[in-house]
Amino acid sequence: MVEPVVSAEPALVPPSQRIVVLRRLAGPLLSVGMLCLALWVLHLLAREVNYHQVRKYVQSLSHARLLLAASFTLLGYAVMTLYDRFALASVGRKLPWRRVTMISFISYAFSNAVGMSLLVSGSIRYRFYIQNGLTTGEVARVVLFCTLSFWLGLLALTGVTLLWVPLPPGLPLATLSLPLGVGLTLLPLAWLAGGLIRRPLQIWHWQVSMPSTLTGLKQILVGAFDWGLAAAVLYVLMPDQLNNGFGHFLAIFVIAQIIGLISHVPGGLGVFEAVMLAGFGATGNEALTAPILGALAAFRVIYYLLPLCTATVLVLQREARGLRQKSLLTPWFTGLLPSFFAGLTLVSGAVLLFSGATRALPDRMAILRDVLPLSVLEVSHLLASVIGMLLLILARGLQRRLDAAYVLALVLLVAGAVFSLLKGIDYEEATLLALLAMALAPAHRLFYRRASLFSTTFSIRWILAILAIFGCATWLVMFSYKHVDYSSTLWWEFTFYRGGAPRALRALVAAAAAGMLFALASLIRPVRVKRASPGEAELAWALPLIKQFPSAQAHLALMGDKTLLFDPAHKAFVMYDISGRSWVTMGDPVGGDEEARRELVWTFIEQCEHAGGWPVFYQVSPANLDIYLEVGMALLKIGEEARVRLESFNLDGKSKKVLRNTVNKLTREGLRMEIVPAEEVNALLPRLKQISDAWLADKRAREKRFSMGAFDPRYLLRTPMAVLWQNGEPVAFANLLLNDSREEASVDLMRFLPDGPTGIMDYLFVELMQWARGEGYRWFNLGMAPLAGLQNRRQAPLWNRFGALVFGRGERFYNFRGLQRYKDKFDPEWEPRYMAVPGGIALPIILTNVASLISGGLSGVVRR
Repeated sequence: MVEPVVSAEPALVPPSQRIVVLRRLAGPLLSVGMLCLALWVLHLLAREVNYHQVRKYVQSLSHARLLLAASFTLLGYAVMTLYDRFALASVGRKLPWRRVTMISFISYAFSNAVGMSLLVSGSIRYRFYIQNGLTTGEVARVVLFCTLSFWLGLLALTGVTLLWVPLPPGLPLATLSLPLGVGLTLLPLAWLAGGLIRRPLQIWHWQVSMPSTLTGLKQILVGAFDWGLAAAVLYVLMPDQLNNGFGHFLAIFVIAQIIGLISHVPGGLGVFEAVMLAGFGATGNEALTAPILGALAAFRVIYYLLPLCTATVLVLQREARGLRQKSLLTPWFTGLLPSFFAGLTLVSGAVLLFSGATRALPDRMAILRDVLPLSVLEVSHLLASVIGMLLLILARGLQRRLDAAYVLALVLLVAGAVFSLLKGIDYEEATLLALLAMALAPAHRLFYRRASLFSTTFSIRWILAILAIFGCATWLVMFSYKHVDYSSTLWWEFTFYRGGAPRALRALVAAAAAGMLFALASLIRPVRVKRASPGEAELAWALPLIKQFPSAQAHLALMGDKTLLFDPAHKAFVMYDISGRSWVTMGDPVGGDEEARRELVWTFIEQCEHAGGWPVFYQVSPANLDIYLEVGMALLKIGEEARVRLESFNLDGKSKKVLRNTVNKLTREGLRMEIVPAEEVNALLPRLKQISDAWLADKRAREKRFSMGAFDPRYLLRTPMAVLWQNGEPVAFANLLLNDSREEASVDLMRFLPDGPTGIMDYLFVELMQWARGEGYRWFNLGMAPLAGLQNRRQAPLWNRFGALVFGRGERFYNFRGLQRYKDKFDPEWEPRYMAVPGGIALPIILTNVASLISGGLSGVVRR
């Protein structure tokens, strides 16, 4: 629920935003387009083949062949571990062999099956290697090393193979075999030659150090060996009539893999198969097409599906071990599990849809005919496909940690397992669904959000993934039953043996109907809100939450320049503003209810996604970092906040001599402090405005907003005021931020006359701290010192090094170091503050947007 003013006015989308949306759609739409094209080509190439011929070939594969293929697969994944071992050596890191093997196997098992290897394997490596002590920069270098090795090996193997065994005549690329082989071979050779260059290469603004020739050779050999073993797995499964030698087969295999990878279709599904069929000239040749498709299906199961299932078991074992030892469940790993379960649920839904699209085994149907009424079989088949579609939808809810999605997914997984047995004794599917349900059952605490499933944001990629899976299921129905002539009577045929096609059609339509009903229910939602400044009602709701919140910074909501987003029960809120595409909150969610605060983070992120914006949480505290890690955000340290412990604050000792002398001197000169209650501030505002204007003119500054207050009467009338008087005239003032819990006191707007006494702000701070201590407050917050505490070390993250550089040399734009030194003389305790941002290349734009927001515009970034 969002509380700002609701508007039903249609929003005009500016051209720049339309371009951004088109760019976001381009990649996913291209992948889906390539998948549809590949399925159409497969349909044309295999038009004379039916499902039974393919299944017959798979069943005819000997145990010896299957065992040999499995052995090559095992050896191939063992070779893949060398990617990580050599990569770790290149960054000067050494981890236990078993741990590296496990991380490498899990990352490649998922990336090979899902596709998008850089994204998938990179994110998995990041999660695991961060837990093992590697820095973000080191993980990035490891991922880059592995990715380069992967491609260098593939290019080298492809180039050498094409030079050795040219493509057979008739293929589109056959005439280009020689130049293509030369070109692909030269690329790895150029990489090796780069190792002879001792000096770093200047590529735009970056300096790149080339690996040594020995390291480059290792990369190429490991990559080539890896791809050679993958080819060997499929080679032993191919029909004997295609045995023209391994070299001829390898040439077609590597070309098909490259085209599949370039297509960006997950796992190259459909694209790889179409190229293989075309490469072996199987068009219109039923005797070749069916065995090749059978071999490709067996290859998918052995090389992709079995390792994926094994990796899943390993991750589940890790989770179970973490549940027994809570300390192992770091935020990084906890944040990985919901996405992991979401992925498995998506796979389970796809399995049910694909199963419903194919014909059941005759032997099992004969058993069911003797023990089960036909009506039960028909209903089970229909509901299994509907459950498959619902699992595709619920997978998104699991990724978003919805409690309702967890409960429904658990129920549907069990129901799906039961219906899989009733519709065809498909115990393989039932086992998969039951194991996932058993793994998901103890993980309820990870799915804590009480939000509605219908309000969940479905990204373009997620929607296209669901459509792609449904498209594949539709293709499977057409392929499996192409021998059945379509007629309208098929929809009403109900038999055990000849009812496969009617059941598949009814199940497909029912699944589509379930997806469309959910889409319609999601569209019938409240009108999206129009962002507006908070009114008196919103500020009245926020005030009790502000007064009870431990951080006095929450009072910045009273400025009225930030939109307030409340939870439905008004137990918490976030304040935010927008700059460019960045939706920036000021601080953590405000409120005492932990569950409401966590839910607000999700709600805010989903609201940003609806609008195509980037969620940014500015100046958040270490106590709440787990909230942002769980939603997949990256953390940047932006400075340190100074807090004085009031019970130990005094002016005794040599270190406080200057402060003590200043206070005594100004007291003798007649300076005194008065705390003016909020209801009496209005009478003083005209005199305080003169002080503020003089201060701004002297500093040649202008009012800044967002992270600090401005001289706005509506804001100042809501807080008490500390006023310094001399000779009956005000000479300085500061508005006080005080909470009812007496946890923390602070000030926001501080102004003084330029010709006032020297040391006037020192006097004000000392008097305020002594007053706050007398009132029972525990802490006095002096505010944040931007970029303080960032280390400019070689192994530090790039942001830390840049921030430390600006902190040390950026005095022209802002007195970073001087501000920290000033606050340090009050002996505060420094606590880090962070900014939670989305990962990716948008970070420079986000930083620019935040700086513009705080400074009141880009021109304010470079002005004091």
